[in-house]
Amino acid sequence: MTFLITTFFGAGLLRPAPGTWGSLAALPAAWGLYMLAGPIGCLIGIAVVFGVGWWATAIETRGKDDHDPSEIVIDEVAGQWIALVPLFFGAASNNVDVLALWPGWITAFLAFRFFDITKFGPIGLADRRGDALGVMLDDVIAGIFAALVVVVFAGISHGLLMS
Repeated sequence: MTFLITTFFGAGLLRPAPGTWGSLAALPAAWGLYMLAGPIGCLIGIAVVFGVGWWATAIETRGKDDHDPSEIVIDEVAGQWIALVPLFFGAASNNVDVLALWPGWITAFLAFRFFDITKFGPIGLADRRGDALGVMLDDVIAGIFAALVVVVFAGISHGLLMS
């Protein structure tokens, strides 16, 4: 069970770049969650994925030298969903189809992957913890940074920052 969770039902087994595959797999799952439960449900989903992911990662890495094996991608799911939060609330508050905000989906994906791969500043600090919490936290922080990029790009594209 923990293996299915940490690999996000096998997405982490895809090669090359399992983190990117995990982030891609997170997108349709996020859309489905949004359609079922709206933006508040997505926030609850992020909290659940974080908690369950932390627990499952601790079990899967117990006694192993590698604290963050590449097949563990549940952390990417949590981070990618965080990056999408501005889209969920933007779509809901403006009563538009969340898929109509497709430039935001692309921005969220690319920004999250950038921050997750580069691991600068607090992202790298969390990653260097060397434990299951660090595995999850670096992607949470990367997701927060990516969400901020989404907000800035949305502001620019909608002319809100140009007045």
